[in-house]
Amino acid sequence: MSKPSKKERKVSLAVRLRKELPFHLMLLPGVLLVVVFKYIPMAGLIIAFQNYSPMNGLFDQEWVGLENFRYIFSMPTFPRVIYNTLFIAVMKIAAGIIVPVTFALLLNEIRCNTYKRILQTIVYLPHFISWVALAGIFLDVLSMDGIVNTMLRNVGLQPIYFLGDEKVFPYTMVVTDVWKTFGWNTIVYLAAITGVDVGLYEAAALDGAGRFRQTLHVTIPAIMPIIMLMSILSIGNVLRAGFDQIFNLYSPLVYSTGDIIDTFVYRLGILSVQFSPATAVGLFQSIVSFVLIMLGYWLADRFAGYRVF
Repeated sequence: MSKPSKKERKVSLAVRLRKELPFHLMLLPGVLLVVVFKYIPMAGLIIAFQNYSPMNGLFDQEWVGLENFRYIFSMPTFPRVIYNTLFIAVMKIAAGIIVPVTFALLLNEIRCNTYKRILQTIVYLPHFISWVALAGIFLDVLSMDGIVNTMLRNVGLQPIYFLGDEKVFPYTMVVTDVWKTFGWNTIVYLAAITGVDVGLYEAAALDGAGRFRQTLHVTIPAIMPIIMLMSILSIGNVLRAGFDQIFNLYSPLVYSTGDIIDTFVYRLGILSVQFSPATAVGLFQSIVSFVLIMLGYWLADRFAGYRVF
């Protein structure tokens, strides 16, 4: 079969562009938003290498090189902030996989479709509520006089200072985050379970396997590639423990275990007006996250067969 001529390739390209033009125009507003709010502000990263003063222009600042990075790495609180971020983020990632998978497996066993749809709708509704609104709810529910501690007192247990005890606070953040997000994440695993070949269940039933063994030996192995993929892609979030949630729920009482990189940058840059060190911390976080995301995509391609490009 002969290759198409140069003229034929141009005609084919013109036809394809004309056919795809409406899709490109539809995509254009989103691309412009990304450029304006994501790429253009990246010019401000040079503040991390300057002794920035708002009185001067962005390109008229004193250049200090890596001094801001030396400053933040020498701060006694910075290692603690890194540890808090890793600890909370890793727990959120682990719980954010285990709980949705377990719930999806349990939900799949419900035979009444109406009840299943109602239950699924109820559990993923919190995903659409902002942390600003949820913070007000949790501050009341988890306070010393809240409904949770009232129930603990009624059964003879000691109340727990969920949002003021530095030892309890990280676990409170994990539980509340999972409560908000697990219903939405369940959709992915339910879709994977739906795609499992029914013939495998029939074969397992003929071999005498009950529902539990079918789940253990058919469903879980069938959705394991999706579980691996979601786990690997979560690596890029290791340094992002959830600014919205923690900022709205933490207090100086729990800084020792609840202060993460994002809240540290906020207090350093906005409250302490140290713009250059705060930008240096943000740049450090972004570089590490970028490396982890690339590692995650490589692992996803290597072990789960998932490729972005």
